[in-house]
Amino acid sequence: MATNPTFFIISDSSGATSQTIAQTAASQFPNLTPQLKRFPFVQTKSILTGILKLAKENNAILFHTLVNRELCQMVKDFATDNHLFSFDCIQSPMEMISAATGEQPASVPGLIHDLNENYFERIAAMEFAVANDDGKHPQGMLEADLVILGVSRTSKTPLSLYLANQNLRVANLPIGPELQLPAELKQVDPTRIFGLTNTPEKLSQIRKERMISYGLAADTPYSDAENIKQELEYAKKLYREIGCLTINVANKSIEETASIILESLNIDFTQMN
Repeated sequence: MATNPTFFIISDSSGATSQTIAQTAASQFPNLTPQLKRFPFVQTKSILTGILKLAKENNAILFHTLVNRELCQMVKDFATDNHLFSFDCIQSPMEMISAATGEQPASVPGLIHDLNENYFERIAAMEFAVANDDGKHPQGMLEADLVILGVSRTSKTPLSLYLANQNLRVANLPIGPELQLPAELKQVDPTRIFGLTNTPEKLSQIRKERMISYGLAADTPYSDAENIKQELEYAKKLYREIGCLTINVANKSIEETASIILESLNIDFTQMN
């Protein structure tokens, strides 16, 4: 059996939903390294026919979100006829909801991505996060829904952008023994401040890899474990003085860290999209 199966992600919209389902399922198989090929905005039979021919050539596993029943059935029939595995990520849930409510689906591609008020709020939050990344504008901390603190390479930026995608205005600030704290930080409610930390060993490894990616020597004061311990001690003391929640991100994904923050803020993640 192939350890690097090919996944075809076929969608009449962006394909993000079926890709997430495919990747989430595949993550439970550590010995597999799937190759994902994404085919978004497929809304005609001719385009779908070409993709299915490629799928047969690659013996691909199909994950599809096609709200058009005819196109969806094309995929199912083709998969059956050609002995391919396929998974319908949207029609089955639609049929279940229809059976439970008596309502009929609109069957219009991309409705979830309509440019409504929520969409524009999300874009504004993303722009806010970029403008207030890495302490660029300390004044922004007073306007932010939350502020993230952390020494270098504790995932402040990716976490900020992830939370911004949930419509939250996030500012993040790098901290360290030699960095001056902006006066605005004292004016922020401690319940809206979150301090990130890590283990010295993990952080040293991350920083070494960062240096190597820049074509520089891995062993520097920046990646030295003893120096990092001093930085983390400083951060620990600062978080204690502020009275903010401290989160050790050593073995946490961005999503897990974000969930802790949302729970602390008493925000229902399911109501934010």
